[in-house]
Amino acid sequence: MVRENSTVVTEFILLGLTQSQHAQLLVFVLVLVFYLIILPGNFLIILTIRSDPGLTAPLYFFLGNLAFLDASYSFIVAPRMLVDFLSEKKIISYRGCITQLFFLHFLGAGEMFLLVVMAFDRYVAICHPLHYSTVMNPRVCYALLLALWLGGFTHSIVQAALILRLPFCGPNQLDNFFCDVPQVIKLACTDTFVVELLMVSNSGLLTLLCFLGLLASYAVILCRVKGHSSEGKNKALSTCTTHIIIVFLMFGPAIFIYTRPFRAFPADKVVSLFHTVIFPLMNPVIYTLRNQEAKASMKKLLSRHMVC
Repeated sequence: MVRENSTVVTEFILLGLTQSQHAQLLVFVLVLVFYLIILPGNFLIILTIRSDPGLTAPLYFFLGNLAFLDASYSFIVAPRMLVDFLSEKKIISYRGCITQLFFLHFLGAGEMFLLVVMAFDRYVAICHPLHYSTVMNPRVCYALLLALWLGGFTHSIVQAALILRLPFCGPNQLDNFFCDVPQVIKLACTDTFVVELLMVSNSGLLTLLCFLGLLASYAVILCRVKGHSSEGKNKALSTCTTHIIIVFLMFGPAIFIYTRPFRAFPADKVVSLFHTVIFPLMNPVIYTLRNQEAKASMKKLLSRHMVC
């Protein structure tokens, strides 16, 4: 009989993204360059929104929070991955692994719920413009922000609690470059079928339902803008297109990873790299580059500081 919570493993060995030294060096350089270019862009977005009194609409309030969430999310995996590329042994403690897993799902679920909130904001703005200022007042915006943080915390604490109940007493090699649920569960010294079902329900089913709900909401919005004026229609289409791109970038890899039984696939590591490092940093940049007001404000901020 397996003893409950009989964890004896004190550390995990990360096998990394690839065993090829040349491939590791190439990925290290590419990720480092991308990280050093795009990460400051996220902080510039936050600074622009905070400093420009003209960007006070709920859309920009949520965009600033998206940039903060994505920048925080990238800190969970990318810095350690870059250090591990230069290390012979890639070791993470049991507690460090659980901590990384917790914050990965905490911020990831928070961003998922934020995209749902942003879709609701666009629905009200486009389909009910006369009621927009009443519905999306500052109190409602802060309440929605608090709700998505609580939702992310609840989702993540369930994940961590289920992992903490599993005994780890034997193999400790994780076939990945960071700690995540599918790989950690496979190392447990007990039957994990029920836990896997719970994890798929908590992560996979939730992700899939949010994804389908978002697609349905944007389909409704696009149908409603058909009767708008040409200028209003173009602006709504541009905004919705940007949101849909981000939804696919965010939810596509997550659905691939979490909505199936936890079996290893050759593409898992590459998908995880894009899901945890590349796409999170790109999301706010894509939003900003397609938003004329945000771009103009950012140029104004940069020119002001360059002159000074």
